[in-house]
Amino acid sequence: MSSENQKDIDDVTGIDTTGHAWDGIKELNNPLPRWWLWSFYLTIIWGIGYVIAYPAWPVINGATAGVLGYSTRGEVAQDIARFEEANAQISAQLAAADLSTLAENPELQRFATSAGGAVFRNNCSQCHGSGAAGFIGYPNLLDDDWLWGGDFDNIEYTIRHGIRNEEDWDARYSEMTAYDEIFTDEEVDATVQYVRQISGQEHDATLAAAGEELFVNNCAACHGENGNGDYGLGAPNLTDAIWLYGGDVASLEETVRYARFGVMPPWGSRLSEAEIKAVTAYVHQLGGGE
Repeated sequence: MSSENQKDIDDVTGIDTTGHAWDGIKELNNPLPRWWLWSFYLTIIWGIGYVIAYPAWPVINGATAGVLGYSTRGEVAQDIARFEEANAQISAQLAAADLSTLAENPELQRFATSAGGAVFRNNCSQCHGSGAAGFIGYPNLLDDDWLWGGDFDNIEYTIRHGIRNEEDWDARYSEMTAYDEIFTDEEVDATVQYVRQISGQEHDATLAAAGEELFVNNCAACHGENGNGDYGLGAPNLTDAIWLYGGDVASLEETVRYARFGVMPPWGSRLSEAEIKAVTAYVHQLGGGE
């Protein structure tokens, strides 16, 4: 018997089958088109050539370099170096500039705010938001309410040294007392109601009257007798409607009981002098700079 007679020929197409069947459905023995096979072989050859010529196989500290030595990171580094060289002169001007007189040099001011925006988006937006509007626990930089002062010098100092971090000995530092084990529950409630009173919110007048003395004896040393805050201590103004951690009863109670201790890293060792000046100028002009 010939091999042709041994094949299982499909009655409909006249093509032999592979002998595989699923639920009565047989698989036709259709060969792949020649063009497809050659295309597949070419991709294999191209792939082998690629891993030889370019970085490809991961190793412990990177990847194989490839015979061409090409690197996308190297290409980016070259672009950065090219732009830094082009901006070297104006960057040097900015690094040496007195920011309080920046407005007298429109070209330098435009460069500073543009470069500062890039620095901000790369380094600061993760906490303060891409638009600098902040979030709970992260200050809004668009308003005129500042914990440590909003003039050029204070903004620059904050950026350079940070707040309450353990990396920079010149970091701004203040620590609020936690009153959970100092005040009774009633005294906590009274203090919260007094703070709501001086901030113009709905409050219990009887409790607020009792809270006033507690506030004067315990909180006024930092926040001031009228609750207006103190830049030197990073103590917030409690009389306005701007709250870093929330001004509702629950948030204020948590603040009084357990205190707050926000931390900001120092950027003095991470950014160049020109970058620090640039992001200072950028933050200052956002709308709330003093």
